[in-house]
Amino acid sequence: MPASSPYDRLYEQACDQAIAMCDGNLRSTIKALIMANEYLELELQELRAAISSGCMPNTVSDEAQSNAA
Repeated sequence: MPASSPYDRLYEQACDQAIAMCDGNLRSTIKALIMANEYLELELQELRAAISSGCMPNTVSDEAQSNAA
C-alpha cells in the first residue's frame, strides 16, 4: 500500500462536499465537476490569450498601489 499524501484527507473532504452539494447523486457530482473544469479551462485560455497579446491582468498589489496614489 503506497504512503498516503498529506492532501488525501483534504481531497476526501472535498469529494464528500461535492457529493453532498449534489444530494448524493454521483452522476450529478461528476457532471458538475466536468462543467467546473471546462469553465476553468476557458478562463485559462482567455488569460493566456490576453498575456500573449500584451495585456497583463492587474494584481492585487498593483491595484493597491494605484489606489494609494
